Amino acid sequence: MLEIRNVTKRYDGTTAVDDLSLVVEPGGIYGLLGPNGAGKSTTIRMIMGIIEPDEGEMKLFDSPFSEKVKERIGYLPEERGLYRKMKVLDHLVFLGEIKGVSSNVARERAAEWLERVELSEWADRNVEALSKGMQQKVQFISTILHNPQLVILDEPFTGLDPINTQLLKDIVEEMKDSGRTVVLSTHLMDQVEKLCERICLINKGQKVIEGKLSDIKREFGKNVITIRYSGDRSVLENDSRVVSVRSFGQELSVTLAEGSNPGDIIRLALEHGEVEKFEVGEVSLHDIFIAKVREGEVSGDEDI
Repeated sequence: MLEIRNVTKRYDGTTAVDDLSLVVEPGGIYGLLGPNGAGKSTTIRMIMGIIEPDEGEMKLFDSPFSEKVKERIGYLPEERGLYRKMKVLDHLVFLGEIKGVSSNVARERAAEWLERVELSEWADRNVEALSKGMQQKVQFISTILHNPQLVILDEPFTGLDPINTQLLKDIVEEMKDSGRTVVLSTHLMDQVEKLCERICLINKGQKVIEGKLSDIKREFGKNVITIRYSGDRSVLENDSRVVSVRSFGQELSVTLAEGSNPGDIIRLALEHGEVEKFEVGEVSLHDIFIAKVREGEVSGDEDI
């Protein structure tokens, strides 16, 4: 579906993407992950032909990028953009026609989607009358109105409340179930963990991890303990066998160093306080993300 081979992109002496290679197979949801400034958005812009790589090549549907290939892709950019003075339904029809859908079909599909995302009553209102969350749902509809085979979503859940986030997640999963391919670019690890089968983590423009999420988590091992502990937290934090301690309400998530025995840490906790509950589990994608990013000493606030 998508192949990126040894792609590099530089801006004024800064390397935004550095010799990146990855393959997205047909079907399923592929997560493109990374901290701010990692090069995710630059990579997506090169996939979409908005900018060209300085080195390397990209193929979509086993072909070089072209306008004909572009018609088979739905792209939701991180920077949203709609014509504020247009009516919502007319706007969607206009965008559908640009992507090769006839006016009648586009109007029918747009009306169905507006009902699905609970915006039917706003169909004849100007876009500027909608909240930011509503506008985001309209742009999401415009991304998939032409039934693309490959859907690229750049931070699709940013700014949405939990109900609308779940609504879009349900639609993304339905697209996967129908055989379409979704590339999801985000830094929200909980969303990736629930949606993606395969991921690629990039940091400073370079690939750090790629593969099946289940295999990656298995490789990092079952080295996390969740405990409800009433003692001195610093006892755990200062132990050489502990990598990190994070709070989740009344519970602590303790990540262990490789080769450490969870039983030893539980006994340590019992020696310095009361343990009401404990559970040994696999490392979260969040912890993998943090560990790998810290290895690279990432800095910066914006995607390049």
